[in-house]
Amino acid sequence: MARYHIETYGCTSNRGESREIERRLRDAGHHRVDGPDEADVAILNTCTVVEKTERNMLRRAEELADETADLFITGCMALAQGEEFARADVDGQVLHWDEVPEAVTNGECPTTTPDADPILDGVIGILPIARGCMSDCSYCITKQATGKIDSPSIEENVDKARALIHAGAKEIRITGQDTGVYGWDEGERKLHRLLEEICAIDGEFRVRVGMANPKGVHGIREELADVFAANDELYDFLHAPVQSGSDDVLGDMRRQHQVEEYVEVVETFDDALDYWTLSTDFIVGFPTETDHDHAQSMALLRETRPEKINVTRFSKRPGTDAAEMKGLGGTIKKERSKEMSEVKREIVADAYADMVGEVREDCLVVEDGTADSVKCRDAAYRQLIVQNASDYGLEPGDFVDLEVTAHETMYAFGEPV
Repeated sequence: MARYHIETYGCTSNRGESREIERRLRDAGHHRVDGPDEADVAILNTCTVVEKTERNMLRRAEELADETADLFITGCMALAQGEEFARADVDGQVLHWDEVPEAVTNGECPTTTPDADPILDGVIGILPIARGCMSDCSYCITKQATGKIDSPSIEENVDKARALIHAGAKEIRITGQDTGVYGWDEGERKLHRLLEEICAIDGEFRVRVGMANPKGVHGIREELADVFAANDELYDFLHAPVQSGSDDVLGDMRRQHQVEEYVEVVETFDDALDYWTLSTDFIVGFPTETDHDHAQSMALLRETRPEKINVTRFSKRPGTDAAEMKGLGGTIKKERSKEMSEVKREIVADAYADMVGEVREDCLVVEDGTADSVKCRDAAYRQLIVQNASDYGLEPGDFVDLEVTAHETMYAFGEPV
């Protein structure tokens, strides 16, 4: 779990994005602190309205980079003039705001609250299906707070999902430290069975499955892929964080899986689904990562081409075994992160570019966007933005067919058809 400090500058839109960042961080068990001197990570949401503001943003970014171990820079200046931070040699990662919450986790599992109660946020229902995990990653502090997997029954989780749907949820987000090992404490991995029963609930809704480590998924990959293929309620989206393309580094991370198992999961879903989204995470600059190990990660990224990628520079968490390892220099981590992030942007942009001109059916409007826009998700959980939403009478909870008209790096634009 990380202690974070966040600063927001500029317009109402930036403030709204910062609130969403904080909501996701809290959902993952992270805690806000009063200042950067108490924080593990700092988040700077920038403005670029005038030249003086730009200078202020650069100066503040330099200060925060000196005061915290990790700095994440987002907002208007970051996205429009990100190169200015690199030119000023600011030691921070420039990210789209939607990428910040996952980057803060440093590859760790999310941490549900102790009571793990479902939450309804607009039309989004958040359903923690279990607490704890079966991993013992050398860099992760979350295990100290959560312990081993503790899985409520399928019936109990289905009842919670049904209650969320009856309360108005149109999207159920299944969460946990590692959803793929749900039921392992009872001797049986049964995520696929839980998903089948949730999809059978009466109503029109979608289900997104949260992070599932490759090892847990691998043993049920065929059953799981079959459930995805058979149920339209499920977003065809899988978040399986590989973290490295090197088996040596994965061993030092104590990640349990090997690269081949991750690839086999991807191939199984490729065989079962025509259109789906692979999401994964990479940690760059782990203490034992060599140039060759990094090259293997780059090769795996290009081979599997995930459409959603979280790239995180390794940072030490107190009390973990990895914190005792001799770390790599900040320059090495920065260079490797930059190289991987550049390829990431190319892959993600290509995925969204390929959508232009196509019609995506039954996209779910999940929330309001900036100005008069709404954010939608298609069958593979790709994000589509509809501008001038009031002209079409679109509101969160609606389903709509969209023609993809244009794209940015991390999302596409659509118009109702």
